Amino acid sequence: MDNNSDQLLLQIHNEVVGLIQSPLYQNRVKNGFLPVVGEGNSQAKIMFIAEAPGINEVKTGHHFQGAAGKIFDQLIASINLDRNDIYITNIIKDKLPQNRDPLPEEINIYAPFLIRQIKIIKPKVIITIGRFSTNYLLETCHLPIQPIGQIHGKIFNINCSYGKCQLVPMFHTAAALYNTNLIEVMKKDFLQLKNKVKI
Repeated sequence: MDNNSDQLLLQIHNEVVGLIQSPLYQNRVKNGFLPVVGEGNSQAKIMFIAEAPGINEVKTGHHFQGAAGKIFDQLIASINLDRNDIYITNIIKDKLPQNRDPLPEEINIYAPFLIRQIKIIKPKVIITIGRFSTNYLLETCHLPIQPIGQIHGKIFNINCSYGKCQLVPMFHTAAALYNTNLIEVMKKDFLQLKNKVKI
């Protein structure tokens, strides 16, 4: 365990907890929600970046809870990983009202925390879960934004501040709750991930 990395991640957590400038802060306080900032192995080689926490997440302060969480756990288990092996975070750290799409100003206020998390953990593989985290990372890496339906499971070689990394967009696990056919697609994407990425 790298105590310095853990301390830096804790600092980010504390900053998000006190982020009164966020347009989502009052909604958090009003409803007694918790921010969902990031959790897992601070030395992880694989980092998952989802979009925003849902109701189950903000009640517990943990990522991928409920039915979508069970799917997520099954998918990472299929490539011989568990939550202790990886790091999970979101681009948006607070719940969006009515689970609406994030606004540009909301992405702008939370994204710097995400960039700091990536620099601290230095993952070899970044897996973006869903459209908004995928689009943000593609744009940040100066890659063309493409529909998630066209690029899911594809591996992009990118250069991060700490060296080379691989970016792999994936469908959001919550989508599989509404379209069960996606579960098999996601299983295939994760299997390809296991076979092709260099960790």
